[in-house]
Amino acid sequence: MNRSARIPSLRKRIFGAAAVELALISVPLMLLSVATVDFARAMFVYDQLAKAARDGARFLTFFDPTVAGEYPTAVAKSRVLYGTASPGDNPKPIVPGLTSAMIKICDRIDSSACSGENFGPVVTPSGSINLVQVKIEGYVFTPIFPGISRLTTITYDPIAATMRQLF
Repeated sequence: MNRSARIPSLRKRIFGAAAVELALISVPLMLLSVATVDFARAMFVYDQLAKAARDGARFLTFFDPTVAGEYPTAVAKSRVLYGTASPGDNPKPIVPGLTSAMIKICDRIDSSACSGENFGPVVTPSGSINLVQVKIEGYVFTPIFPGISRLTTITYDPIAATMRQLF
């Protein structure tokens, strides 16, 4: 057999081996990529919830909870849920699955959603202060591809922001 006839068949065998290796390695790489995307998305959703709770608490620091008619808990919940005080006609929550029932507001007047915590007056070295807390409780994160891993859902621990009230 001459040498020139063997070279094309050798190339075909090498190319076939490379294709098989690519097929074998692409499955674990794809699973790793999907897991990375889901992990990044879970971190993004947690960050959005933390920022929303902080925004709601910051908003309520400017109001006095003893004046019930002027204390905007509904507006604060709307800011946490939709990212704006007036969401419009067909609002979408900042993250999928977030509902207003998950948002709890605790202050010196009503701290029933935050049992065991004191929101006012809290004694500090510089005097006593009043606190307000916005908490998101019971949020369930669902991965994009829940069937790929054993992890189908993640229930986040309560995400809360506590700030000093000006009144």
